[in-house]
Amino acid sequence: MAATTFRLRIVTPERLLLDEEVEEVTAPGAAGEFGVLPDHIAFLTTLVPGRMIYKQGGQRHVLAIFGGYAEGFDNVMTVLADGAETAKQIDLEAARQACQETEAKLASLAADAADIAIVRRALDQHTARVMAASEQL
Repeated sequence: MAATTFRLRIVTPERLLLDEEVEEVTAPGAAGEFGVLPDHIAFLTTLVPGRMIYKQGGQRHVLAIFGGYAEGFDNVMTVLADGAETAKQIDLEAARQACQETEAKLASLAADAADIAIVRRALDQHTARVMAASEQL
């Protein structure tokens, strides 16, 4: 008989964020958004900053993921995230403000500035937070 759920574990450097049975996951992969269902083929992929959605008990839950790795094997998906926040933890207005400030900083940098990659990464993370918080509304 086919499985109807699988285990989703999300681990950040600070904590175990989630360890639950879920029905479906949509995640931001380096090659684009991808979905995972029960009995999915084994995989290993990199994650980029973005919105992660999982369904549990028919309810949608949204997270901001700041990059990392995801592995799926034997009905367990493990996410080793650089950072993550649930949409409920995110202050949408503060995230929007941080996006605007980071965009302004990025626009003021020279193309060969030493910290341009760091600022771009921060912008990607702020954008992921806005996307996740907006989705929750």
